[in-house]
Amino acid sequence: MVDEPSEPDATKLTTTKRKWASEGRFLTGRISRPETDRLPPGQHLVKNWPVLDLGQQPQISELQWRLDVKGEVETALSLNWKQFLDLPQNKLVTDIHCVTTWSRYDNSWKGVMTRDLLDIVHPTADANAVMMTSYDGYTTNLPLADFAAEDAVLATHWEGEPITREHGGPMRLVVPHLYFWKSPKWLTRIEFIREDRPGFWEKNGYHMRGDPWTEQRYSDD
Repeated sequence: MVDEPSEPDATKLTTTKRKWASEGRFLTGRISRPETDRLPPGQHLVKNWPVLDLGQQPQISELQWRLDVKGEVETALSLNWKQFLDLPQNKLVTDIHCVTTWSRYDNSWKGVMTRDLLDIVHPTADANAVMMTSYDGYTTNLPLADFAAEDAVLATHWEGEPITREHGGPMRLVVPHLYFWKSPKWLTRIEFIREDRPGFWEKNGYHMRGDPWTEQRYSDD
């Protein structure tokens, strides 16, 4: 991969994360897989980027845009577009995998790494999960460990250009190691919560986590 993100400076959160790791609290479920397993089971490769949404694509201007970060954090945030762009920016390249069975290799992103956001807000010891809400009303959940993955990014650019409205612009989350419904478009609110709870698709028969390599497509219930 090219354009690897820079390592964050040592912070209070970095120290806390090391403690979490030693305790096994934040086991992400990510698997070190050989190149032959790059494509998860049941997936097929595409070269385009299919568009999937709930039937509406909200138009959010940079003047209207806002990201609220709240819940079980030491420092809540409410950022406008300029303030968001003032956060550390990084580039990275990842694959993406959709539960509808398509995968696309080598997507180039630019944006704010979730770990850099965590360094600012400092989740409390009670924070175990994240609930995210989009401008179109879509919600989805993530265990905190998955939100904090090293390649999770609050992305504003794809392939060197601003992310288009149909793909979730001006900003969307990208969590490459999970199915892509866990990467909400048009993100406007991130809430750190004590107990994991289902979002839109999770209430409608889909898995609470969504690991492509174990085919966590649907609920175990």
